[in-house]
Formats: sequence, structure tokens, C-alpha cells
Amino acid sequence: MKLQADAINGPSITGYGPGWVAVNGERFTTSIIIHSANGRSDWECARFEDLQPQHFAQLATADTELVLFGSGERIRFPQAQWLQALYARRIGVETMDTQAACRTYNFLAGEGRRVVAALLL
Repeated sequence: MKLQADAINGPSITGYGPGWVAVNGERFTTSIIIHSANGRSDWECARFEDLQPQHFAQLATADTELVLFGSGERIRFPQAQWLQALYARRIGVETMDTQAACRTYNFLAGEGRRVVAALLL
């Protein structure tokens, strides 16, 4: 039996490590948003301590069903009030460390799901 990798129609995470992530082979060292349907953008937040409600409100404008929040090297949960804009649009949020968010993003995007990875690096 011949096995083939799932094809992701949008961007895929092709590598990651402490303080970096690669999207379609291009390496990034600053926080990033990756959307399975329409590419990537910078996420203007360098550290977990800098997060504000507007960082998550920015994610609520995406046409997505799920946001994967990669909180850095360890799992740290955002304050509930930061997520109100997402909840108001019935967008799910899953929090995990950034490396787990990378793996989960590729899996869900490979299934054709509309998913956003918001990754703190």
C-alpha cells in the first residue's frame, strides 16, 4: 500500500523549534497568525505578558471555526475576557504550547478545516 501525506491547500507549518516556526519553508522568529484558508500575518505581540483583548479581537475577524492559541514554550491560558470577541462569533479556542499548536494546525488543516493558529514565539 502506498501512503501519501495529506495535502494542505493553504499554508502549512513545515518546521518549528524554540523561538521559531517555518511556514511553507520560510522561517519566522516573531509571533505569527496562520490561517488555513488565506495565508499568514504578523501577530503584534511578542510575549504572553503583552497580550490584550484586542489581540484576540483581531482573530475574531477571520473566517474560521477554531483558533489554536500557541502560548509559547509552556501552556498558559488567556484570561476569559480576552476571548469574548471570539465567543461572540461562536469561534472555538484551544490553548496549548506553541509546538503542540503547530502539530494540531497541520492535522486540522490537512482535514480541510478552517483553522487559525495564533502562535507566540
